[in-house]
Amino acid sequence: MDAPMTAIAFQDRPPESDRLTAYDESHLAAYIRLLDADAEGADWREAVQIIFGLDPERDPERARIMHQTHLARARWMTTTGYRELLRPRAQ
Repeated sequence: MDAPMTAIAFQDRPPESDRLTAYDESHLAAYIRLLDADAEGADWREAVQIIFGLDPERDPERARIMHQTHLARARWMTTTGYRELLRPRAQ
């Protein structure tokens, strides 16, 4: 895994929506990194530290929630949300 993505502001939980959100679009790289880390079997604590810039030892509950909810949203993007990215957009 590469450098932390801490320059990007993360919410503790991504927005719950059945539609693609601006938050989703601005965090696509983080979602992809989470999916890659999960597929590689990386320790979730390492992923949280690298992707979100959080210390899971210092705030384990927040780190766990951020990881679980963002990974779930990333998985949603692979089954549903991506379709909205493929639709033509008004200019």
